Amino acid sequence: MHLMLGTEVIYDGASFQTSPLDKIGVVGVNGAGKTTLFNVILGNITLDSGSLTFGNAKVGFLPQEIKFENPNLTVWEYLLEARPIKKINKRLEEIYFLLSSANENETSSLLREMGNLQEQLDILDCYNAENTLLEIVADMQLDDNLLNTKLHTLSGGQKSKVAFAYVLYSNPNLLLLDEPTNHLDASTKQYVINYLKNYKGSVLVISHDAEFLDMIANKIMYIDKITHKIKIYDGNYTNFKKQLLEEKKMKELRISQQEREIKKLEDIVTRAKQASRTNHNLKRLGKDREIKLEKKKAELETRDKVYKRVKMNIEPKNKGATVPLVVDSISFHYDDKSNLYENLSFTLVGGEKFLIVGENGVGKSTLLKLISGKLKQDKGTITLNSKTDLAYYAQELEILDENKTIFENVQNEHYTDLQIRNALGNFLFFGQQAFKDVKLLSPGEKARVALCKILLQKANFLILDEPTNHLDPDTQAVIGENFGQYSGTILLVSHNPSFVEQIGITRMLILPEGKIVDYSRDLLEYYYLVNSLE
Repeated sequence: MHLMLGTEVIYDGASFQTSPLDKIGVVGVNGAGKTTLFNVILGNITLDSGSLTFGNAKVGFLPQEIKFENPNLTVWEYLLEARPIKKINKRLEEIYFLLSSANENETSSLLREMGNLQEQLDILDCYNAENTLLEIVADMQLDDNLLNTKLHTLSGGQKSKVAFAYVLYSNPNLLLLDEPTNHLDASTKQYVINYLKNYKGSVLVISHDAEFLDMIANKIMYIDKITHKIKIYDGNYTNFKKQLLEEKKMKELRISQQEREIKKLEDIVTRAKQASRTNHNLKRLGKDREIKLEKKKAELETRDKVYKRVKMNIEPKNKGATVPLVVDSISFHYDDKSNLYENLSFTLVGGEKFLIVGENGVGKSTLLKLISGKLKQDKGTITLNSKTDLAYYAQELEILDENKTIFENVQNEHYTDLQIRNALGNFLFFGQQAFKDVKLLSPGEKARVALCKILLQKANFLILDEPTNHLDPDTQAVIGENFGQYSGTILLVSHNPSFVEQIGITRMLILPEGKIVDYSRDLLEYYYLVNSLE
C-alpha cells in the first residue's frame, strides 16, 4: 500500500499480514504512521494505491484522545449505545406497522430487512446484552454514582475507563487501541491486560508502554519512518527490540562492506582516468569498474536516521517566592455532585516538587484547574505570591488551539520569530513543520507543542497534569531528567512512578483525605497499586 499526506510519504509499498487471534503491538517513532494506519482501517483515510482488507470483522476503536459526541449523556446511557439494540427494535416496530398496509413488493422488501435486523440482534446477543454490560461495569469497577454521572464531568482516567468499557460492550472482532493505558490506574490497567490476553479476536494496540506490550503482545508491527515499510516480528516487545538491534548491526556491517567496495572501485576508476592514453588495459579496466561502481552505488543501503531527542531549557527567568502558593480551607463541587474537597488546606515551599495522589475522579486535575484559575472554588482562598510566575500543562492539552498552527500556538511576545523557530526545533519541529495546523498532529506531537508552549514562559512555578501521557519512553526520560534539575516549584499529578522518581518529589498530598506526607517510594507504589476503588 502507498499513502502520502500532503508532501509527506507515510507508506511506500508497505505490506503485512496478520492471523486471527493475534495480539499485535504497533510501534514506530512519532509520525511514522501508527494512528494513520488505524484511520485507514476505519475508513477515515483512503490509500493512494494498494489495499487493506480485514474481511467482515466488526471493528472496535479506542482513540488516544477521547471525545464524546453527546457529552450530556450519563455514563450508563452512553454505554448502552455501544450496541444499537434499542434502535433496531424501534425499526422492527416500524416494519410491523408498515406490513399491515404494504403491497406485495413492499412486503418482500420489508421482510428481508426484518430478517437482517433479527440477525443483527442475534449477533448482539440482545437477550443477554444487559447482563454482559453489567459484568463489564463490575469488572471495570464503574460504580452506580459514576454510571449516573454526565460524560462531560468525567476526569481523564474515568473517560479512559468508560470509553474502554464502551468498546468492549460493542462486541467487536477486531480491537484497535491507541494508547489504552493512558490515565488508567494500576488495577484497571491489570484488568485491561487480563481481558486482552483472553480476548477471542484480533487486537492492534499502539502503546509506548513497553511493560504493557510485553504482557499482551504475541507480535510486534514495526512501521519504519525511513523506509515507509511495515514489518511484523514474532514475540513480545522485548524480543522485538533484540531482533531490531541485531538487524541494525547486520545492516551496518553490510553498509560498511558496501562502502569499502565502492571506495575500492572509485580508486580504480580515478587511476584509470589519470592514466596515459596508451595504457589501454587500465583504461578498459576503468570503464568496466565504472559500470560496476554505478551499480554498487545504486545498491547501497541507507543508514537509519538517528532521531534527535527533545532538548529543554526550563530554568525560570525570575526568582520565585519563598512561599509561592497558599491554599486555605477551600471547598468545591460540580453541579449536582457532592463536595470534592471540604476545608482543604496546604502550603508550598519555593523550589519543592509536590505530588498529588488519589483515585481517578477524586479531583486531582480539578485541584490543578482551581489553582491555575481555570475554575473557582466555592469557598476558601487560593493565594499565589506576587513573585509567582505560573505555567500550566493540562492533561487533555486544552491549552492548545487546534485551529492554529504550531508556531501560532507557541508565539510569545518575549521572543523573536527566530528564537521561537529554534525552540520548536528543540522539540523536533523543523522547517515548514512549524506552520502545520495542530489539529493535524498526533497526540504525541501535540504534547510536545504544549510542553514547548509552557516552557517558553520560563515560569518559576509549573503545574503539570500527567505530562508523560502520549510521549515515547525516550522523551519521558528526557523531560524527567530536566524537571529533576529545575530550580523552580513543581505541582504534579502523574500515574507514572518512574517519572515521579526522576523529578525528586519532596511531599505528597493524598486526596480526598487532604493529608500531606513526606515522599516515599513505598507509599507511591502503594497508591499506584491500590488505586482501584472508584
